[in-house]
Amino acid sequence: MKLLLDQNLSHQLCFELGDLFPVIKHVKEFSLDKATDQEILEFAKQNNYIIVTKDSDFNDKIREVEPKVIWIRKGNCTTESIKILLRNNFSNIESFSKDTQNSILIF
Repeated sequence: MKLLLDQNLSHQLCFELGDLFPVIKHVKEFSLDKATDQEILEFAKQNNYIIVTKDSDFNDKIREVEPKVIWIRKGNCTTESIKILLRNNFSNIESFSKDTQNSILIF
């Protein structure tokens, strides 16, 4: 399971969640921090990443099961609260990564 953090999430989460998610990257690591949503979707699809975002636009752009998107619908919140959310939902995320029917997981 590979996670790709969107630009609206802190790159610090890569360090703070690396023990649970060994392959967790931020879009800026691939020079995608200024990329369009469509470019990020294509990159994630080609490289088997699950996108983690707070951006509702991804929900509108998903047309297939791949790439998968984890949509965090919390308003203004701290990086710490997102870290806790992802940690507490590790088993849900793991199950979602194997799900062949659903393309979006909403928290």
